[in-house]
Amino acid sequence: MPISEEEHNGLMRTGLNLISQALSIFDSELKLAVSNRRYQDMFDFPDAFVTPGVSFEDTIRYLVLRGEYGPVDDVQEAVGSRVQAALAFVPHYLERMRPNGRWVSVEGFPLPQGGWVSVYTDITEVRIQQQMLRTRSVELSEQLLSNTERLSETNRELSAANTALEAAKNQLAEMEARTRLTTEMMPAHIAHVDRNLRYTFTNRRLSSVLPGRPSQIIGMTGLEALGEASFATIKPYLMRALSGEPCVCEFTDEDCGRRIRTAFTPDHVGDGPIQGVYILSTDITEECQARTAVLQTRKRELAAQLTSGLAHDFANLLTIILGLQTRLAQMELPPGAADLVTSTLAAARRGGTLIDRIASISGQKQLRPAPVDLCGFIRDLALLAGPALGDHISFQLDMQEIEDQLILDAGSLQDSLLNLILNARDAIGDRPGKITLGVRAVHKSWIEFCVLDTGCGFSPEALQHAFDPFFTTKGGEGSGLGLSMVYDQATISGGRVRLANQPDGGARVELRLPYRPASKEEPRRMVLLVEDSESIRESVREMLRSLGHSVVEAENADEAERLADLPELDLVLTDIRLKGTRTGLDLADALRKRSGKPIGLMTSLPESSPLRIAAADRFPLLPKPFDTQTLNRFLPTVI
Repeated sequence: MPISEEEHNGLMRTGLNLISQALSIFDSELKLAVSNRRYQDMFDFPDAFVTPGVSFEDTIRYLVLRGEYGPVDDVQEAVGSRVQAALAFVPHYLERMRPNGRWVSVEGFPLPQGGWVSVYTDITEVRIQQQMLRTRSVELSEQLLSNTERLSETNRELSAANTALEAAKNQLAEMEARTRLTTEMMPAHIAHVDRNLRYTFTNRRLSSVLPGRPSQIIGMTGLEALGEASFATIKPYLMRALSGEPCVCEFTDEDCGRRIRTAFTPDHVGDGPIQGVYILSTDITEECQARTAVLQTRKRELAAQLTSGLAHDFANLLTIILGLQTRLAQMELPPGAADLVTSTLAAARRGGTLIDRIASISGQKQLRPAPVDLCGFIRDLALLAGPALGDHISFQLDMQEIEDQLILDAGSLQDSLLNLILNARDAIGDRPGKITLGVRAVHKSWIEFCVLDTGCGFSPEALQHAFDPFFTTKGGEGSGLGLSMVYDQATISGGRVRLANQPDGGARVELRLPYRPASKEEPRRMVLLVEDSESIRESVREMLRSLGHSVVEAENADEAERLADLPELDLVLTDIRLKGTRTGLDLADALRKRSGKPIGLMTSLPESSPLRIAAADRFPLLPKPFDTQTLNRFLPTVI
């Protein structure tokens, strides 16, 4: 596993502190970038002067004022001359005696990208030995001693040059490693192709963005790496980039079902020739699912606004019609009139049913996602659907083994699949036939439910308009809202529905929903429980403790807000209605702005309550009453 930037910096600091010499690195703007502990100890610097970012000029001024360079008449001139010398970026070596009587050597060499590396060595013992050598070895000629010193100085300069060269080489290797590490850490595929559309650089993220593709693709062409269908989609954009035009495209890979956004940038410097194309590909499947869900929700809200007034007036008219027809039924009528009254009453009642269906499809839809055991869910669905099919229709399951529990709205999914199965039954009619429900995971991006039948299939008109509200091929027997509701429920969940005819006859309806695994083991949390009813608070507290969670309690918003800063707190679970002037929703809004901790709400308010509707729009909501199992399914949704 690659180390983090923080771990990398920690290792570098530890290594520098093991060096016995003092070391400092100033960048091209003469700001301190790195120093070791020996640097601070040698010059007895305060912490402020070993903090990255301190200027070289401030450091020199501090040393001058402290007498590090001996008596100075003009402090500003002394500081300025040393700063100008540093800005010349010329390698140097010098030795000087410090005010404390100890000698120090200073070796400085510039970095290729600008800046300085300086190494400070305490050479007091060397000086003492040299002095002893001069004193005790009078027989040595001054020329030999001078040559020895020059040779020593030359060796030191050569060592400094070698150190600078090694540092530059290490820096280049580090820059290359950082670049590679950065590209590997990004959740995107980064690549470069030459003018022949052959990969010359890539990180190892292609297989995570497009499952089923290879990770090592250097030397491959785009066609070899991506496959014919996906390459044909992006090739026009590659050619535009090779002509000098940056561009972006989005496409759905049919093999894995992922939605991909790819940016193409021409590779050229200034007005030079284009050498190839840089490619950045990101998986935006979840973004598209959320975007589709939001768009469908907005459509529903608009439809609700348009239909609510009409439905209200229509309901009033139907009420009048039902009242008048009921009064007519009680009168003495000529032959045949009673049948007309009965038919009118049936039609009016059917109109009322349609109003309810319109309200359900255009009104607010509250999703209730929770962990679902898919095998058990499909088994229960088969038990529900079987009795409605009749003896002449066989029902078969073709289910892939799926070990994960998935986060799904079980109620909406059950309604949708039952609707599709019953539609398939109606398409088969009285003839012997077969309905097959297939369930499979698509690269763990989607969970796919496929209903196939041996009926007459979809007409061209049905394939085009089946999802339109009130479109039906059943004449007066159908409302035309079934498939529209299936489409609506799938879309607000981030999924999609597709219709097709099978080659050998019959219809195929494919329902795909996002594949969202539930955590296999809910982590133990510390929960702040906010409830003003002591008996309910005690009951919920025992449920949480039975699930292994720790509980802190409060009975109003002010008390809860004081407890919310506990460092061990993981989650807040509050009732909407609380004692005092502030509601649980007010508390949740305040805590979200302040701490960002996960917050869940619970309530016994009716679904039509404006306060409940507002709460459900902003936070996960748990309706009362609930049991321990329901609470356990709810907690993973509070994130």
